[in-house]
Amino acid sequence: MPDIITTGEMLIDFTPVKAEGFPGAVCPNPGGAPGNVAVQLARLGVSAGFIGKVGSDSFGKDLRRCLEENGVDTHNLIDDPLFRTTLAFVHLSETGDRSFTFYRNPGADTQLRGEEIDLASVEACQVLHFGSLSLTTEPGRTTTLELVKKARAMGKMISYDPNWRPPLWPSEEAGVAGMREGLALCHLLKISEEELALLTGTDSLAQGVAQLHKLGIVLVMVTLGPAGCVSSHQGQLSHHPTFDTKVIDTTGSGDSFWGAFLSQLVQNGFDTPDKLQELEQTRLAEFCRFANAAGSICATRPGGIPALADREAILACMQDYPLLETCFKIK
Repeated sequence: MPDIITTGEMLIDFTPVKAEGFPGAVCPNPGGAPGNVAVQLARLGVSAGFIGKVGSDSFGKDLRRCLEENGVDTHNLIDDPLFRTTLAFVHLSETGDRSFTFYRNPGADTQLRGEEIDLASVEACQVLHFGSLSLTTEPGRTTTLELVKKARAMGKMISYDPNWRPPLWPSEEAGVAGMREGLALCHLLKISEEELALLTGTDSLAQGVAQLHKLGIVLVMVTLGPAGCVSSHQGQLSHHPTFDTKVIDTTGSGDSFWGAFLSQLVQNGFDTPDKLQELEQTRLAEFCRFANAAGSICATRPGGIPALADREAILACMQDYPLLETCFKIK
């Protein structure tokens, strides 16, 4: 049975490629944040499983094959003959930053129902990870919230990524309300600086994470792109710079970061809420360094899942690349 289970969307990312005479050329790649995290975990030797739904189409078959080839348990990946696999077209700026166009109205990933899930694997796992894209549409929203609540009642450690994708919500107000529903359910939170400001209403990182801890979140990890990340744990905020690699495509980098970080927690015994409380700052800094290297390597390669690194590549990054110097200060 998997040690870590992720749940949510699996989709096809169409990422830009160079093609003479056609600047809008794209290439299909397997993706979806929870799926990316599961594959990153598996590539780092963690037993990982995925709960979700894809269409009974060629894209859905490709996604199932991708997970299985990467060693991810697909016992709870459901094929839906009525709805198609979600497609996402990734648009890259000159600096590698992304925007998205989704074909998902609705997509199969939003149609997962509670009665379709075999809870035996959840009962046996240590960590359940979910993201906010599962909360955008019914019945997936209710299914996800009920699954997370059941897992938390079983004593599982809950990880959450409020992955802000404006096109998938009817309005910013609805998106903020929906994403906030996951905050009180998690022990571990991965959140970007933009998402932190959006969900807490403050541009102060320190004040924002303080609000989140009041909800019962044990560890908050704020991702900062080229500035690395900030950890907030046991009343201490620490900045962790990332590595100075050449950025080509940031698709999947945050998921690579999070999968690598979760792998360090589980492989070092910090796989329950109580044990997470005991995590020392020196170990936390080590885990952040490893996670930053994973995200940095991912950003040097095009695509989502195809860009995820193995342990050898992550360790090589930590040895071969200097830390990126920034003037970031926690405020």
